[in-house]
Amino acid sequence: MSRIGKKAIPLPPKVEVHLDGQTVLVKGPKGQMTLMVHPAMRVTLEESKLLVSPAVAEKPEKALHGMTRALLANLVTGVTQGFHRTLLIEGVGYQAEMQGPNLSLRLGHSHPIIVPPPDSQTSFEVPADSRGHTILINGIDKQVVGQIAAEIRKWRPPEPYKGKGIRYEGEFVRRKAGKTG
Repeated sequence: MSRIGKKAIPLPPKVEVHLDGQTVLVKGPKGQMTLMVHPAMRVTLEESKLLVSPAVAEKPEKALHGMTRALLANLVTGVTQGFHRTLLIEGVGYQAEMQGPNLSLRLGHSHPIIVPPPDSQTSFEVPADSRGHTILINGIDKQVVGQIAAEIRKWRPPEPYKGKGIRYEGEFVRRKAGKTG
């Protein structure tokens, strides 16, 4: 059995979980999320803990066991604390600013790039003290926050010669030497 899958998911006091067949609904202070659990997995609620167990102990079900537990744990974390990603912009003239709920990026193209938030539970923020060189992405769905961060980074990934572009906070970009003359 999966080591991760065996662990119980503790539920904070403000979180409510409703089980309806293979659908799990998690409500918390930041919102609510649902997950359709694979039919080979059983989710049970005991006291203030969620437990995941495979219906049959065969190889495909064992592979789903840990993933299902991790997805449920992400739901609980998302509705209580939320998730965030920080992107850093480096380069002369590269800048981000807010236009209402949308994010406007100037990345050396002939036009600004407008990025709307993917849903009502995800938001962008550009701190005033960063002068448009930091983007904060906040939301309750870990997959959505990571996906929108990857799509924004794809507009101008960091290049290895000058290091210009959009990178994740803490990302190391290996630098190359230029031409020698």
